[in-house]
Amino acid sequence: VIDAKLVRGTNLGDSIAVNGVDLTVAYQDEGGFSAHVMPETYRRTNLSDLKAGDRVNLERSLTLADRLSGHLVRGVVEATGTLESFTPDQGAIIARYKAPAEILRYVVVKGPITIDGASLTVIEKTEDSLAVSLVEYTQEHTNHTRKVPGDRINLESDIIARYVEQLLEDRQGSGQSPE
Repeated sequence: VIDAKLVRGTNLGDSIAVNGVDLTVAYQDEGGFSAHVMPETYRRTNLSDLKAGDRVNLERSLTLADRLSGHLVRGVVEATGTLESFTPDQGAIIARYKAPAEILRYVVVKGPITIDGASLTVIEKTEDSLAVSLVEYTQEHTNHTRKVPGDRINLESDIIARYVEQLLEDRQGSGQSPE
């Protein structure tokens, strides 16, 4: 059971992202909720690393009437990475993460990445890692700075980059030029 005030106004069947993983509310009361987690979700995410009392990032799903701030985050974790280091930077913290090639192929500097459910901007990319700058608000309102090097993080790439790649592959496969 996840203990959170966030569940007020939530109904059974609603989606709540836990560390970026879209889960369906299966039980709730005034103080918390629980959800069923598929074995595939445990294998692909850091949810299996959680212990009682751990802090998680929680976010309710947007409705079509809500304002979109940041990039499109679906709650579909594609892979995990690991925290490498934190470096202070004039009030911000530069967080560097090891990430698999299957994610890094969609990462561009100044582009979006979702880490444990938070939409962040990539400031640096190498062949096996990426870095983001955690502003003070993010430091205070997420669990990012509670992690230690070696901790696993959930990663979701930019869906628009994935759609563009798929469209280009489909066009090339059909013999059409990518005009």
